[in-house]
Amino acid sequence: MRILHLSDTHIERTDAPNAAGVNASESLRLLLTDLRHQRGVDAIVVSGDVANDGAPEAYTAVRETLSEFALRELGGNIPVFYSTGNHDERQAFGKVLGSGHLDADGTDRAETVMDSADSERAAVSTVDGYRFVTLDSLVPGMVHGHLGAAQLDWLREVLRTPAPRGTVLVFHHPPITLDVPTQRAFGLRNPAELADAIRGADVLAVLTGHFHLQIFGFLEATPVWVTPGVVNRIDLTTRPGTERAVRGASASLVELGGPSGPMFHTFHARDPRAHETVYELDEEQTRSLITRMGPGADRA
Repeated sequence: MRILHLSDTHIERTDAPNAAGVNASESLRLLLTDLRHQRGVDAIVVSGDVANDGAPEAYTAVRETLSEFALRELGGNIPVFYSTGNHDERQAFGKVLGSGHLDADGTDRAETVMDSADSERAAVSTVDGYRFVTLDSLVPGMVHGHLGAAQLDWLREVLRTPAPRGTVLVFHHPPITLDVPTQRAFGLRNPAELADAIRGADVLAVLTGHFHLQIFGFLEATPVWVTPGVVNRIDLTTRPGTERAVRGASASLVELGGPSGPMFHTFHARDPRAHETVYELDEEQTRSLITRMGPGADRA
């Protein structure tokens, strides 16, 4: 099983630069141009922040772009699995992407969809014996993530029956963090509850995004991969307590089932402006960001 893992496309409602001067649509196009030679891809995953402001036009643009890429460049009706991130809006997401589990031709392929009073977007599909479960860690109006009790109970029920080749979980907010203030503040708030829900189950890997840089770690015994962002990446060579974002679209290839799996490989688009600073926050600005985006804050 070869999974092309993207995250944080942050597509705008129009094909124009965002407030930081980055054209997210162009970043995605540059990345896909360099990924067109990949072969044997079985599934594409987009782990949240699909749209920058929840606009239906942005979801449509991503759906059409990835469908064309799968059909014309990768050469098949490859399924694309989307999950929600903190920038996404559930109603618009569902209107355009349905369950979030689509074949490249646009057909909704979900086998099971969570029926939630909060309209959470969680679903299940199987590809060649591998079960893909997308979860919804979005907390409306907040940057951090949370998986509610009802969703975790639903997940337990799904995992009660093992998949033929195992399960892949996909959601936005990582349940692991480096010793970085923004990561500690903005990651998944209840990783221990998730660990309890999947303990002893057939989960092969957890695929997430949100941090705009690659990290590998474990949630107890389960491998967790954080793929870097498409729209930009975070550069951790800055002084402690500061933050810098730079240009450069990235994605990952996840390989399951081999003797050395799971394996994770990162791709970086050939961008003539790669590594240019998009924004930089000093210690005071970083503290202010964390305070402002904490409980009760507006959308990021």
